[in-house]
Amino acid sequence: MIDLRSDTVTRPSDAMREAARTAEVGDDVYGEDPTVNELETRAAEAVGMEAALYVPTGTMGNQIAARTHTDRGEEVLCERESHIYKWELAGLAQHSALQARTIDGGPRGTITPEDIDANYVPADGHRAGTGLLALENTHNSKGGVAIPAEALDAAAEAAHDLEIPVHVDGARVFNASVALDTPAPRLLESVDSVLFCLSKGLGAPVGSMLAGSADFIERARRNRKLLGGGMRQAGIIAAPGIEALSNVDRLETDHANAKTLAAGLDEVDGVTAAEPDTNIVVAETDVPAEEFIDAVDEEGIRASAFGDYRVRFCTHWDVDEDDVEEAVAGVRRAVA
Repeated sequence: MIDLRSDTVTRPSDAMREAARTAEVGDDVYGEDPTVNELETRAAEAVGMEAALYVPTGTMGNQIAARTHTDRGEEVLCERESHIYKWELAGLAQHSALQARTIDGGPRGTITPEDIDANYVPADGHRAGTGLLALENTHNSKGGVAIPAEALDAAAEAAHDLEIPVHVDGARVFNASVALDTPAPRLLESVDSVLFCLSKGLGAPVGSMLAGSADFIERARRNRKLLGGGMRQAGIIAAPGIEALSNVDRLETDHANAKTLAAGLDEVDGVTAAEPDTNIVVAETDVPAEEFIDAVDEEGIRASAFGDYRVRFCTHWDVDEDDVEEAVAGVRRAVA
């Protein structure tokens, strides 16, 4: 089975398994796990932030960020297909009593200064006001679009002019960094916080990192505890995360495989696939997505429904060039 549903399906490398086996551990809630502490230091450096916090999942990291940045009842500006709004079980409302004000970011999911100015709500006697701008890079629902630093800078400047903090859901921010040939610290230098996943393209079995200023992370640590994310001898799962931070450069291989996959799929009758920016290929299908997925599954290919007639394929380090070639052939057989 060639599993292209997500880059979360990767299996840990031998080096990651060995790192977990030999990890030095302590109680992380007391701040005494040396492996977690090392991971947090390295993660902060990787994205150019003062400090970082190890969290079990990307969703938890985004929700911690939203709660830490805001006061209850405020509005969060976010793209209408962003992960924090669309795929996190209304967590903004459930966890932090926040209201989402969504913005159509167009085909690339880019929020502009004009969008921010048009949707900003000042606090007054009737309205709680805008409390946060949440951006996403890469943008998952738009097909792994990599948003350049200049666009992030412009949005962040507009938000900061209105005294609104900016959080980036950068679950795959290193994919954006590699695709744009821009160091992650440069991509993020204008924003206040970022969430990135160790368990997607970087290949760790579990975990994500929330990074920002030292003060922000100190407050976020309390909210991690509130949401059930305080872990004990977490060095066992943090150690593979340290190994994962060394895997940024190899994301280029995933991007190349995704481009090859998209080109091959686009040649199949009844399938249209544009060239991707990163490792996510979104294909438009002539038949309903669920029917398409069932058919390709019978050929040993796994994909995800991404709409009524849209299907997502995601390359990762458990998929090589031969797998991509076979995936295209399997789709062609299924469609035929």
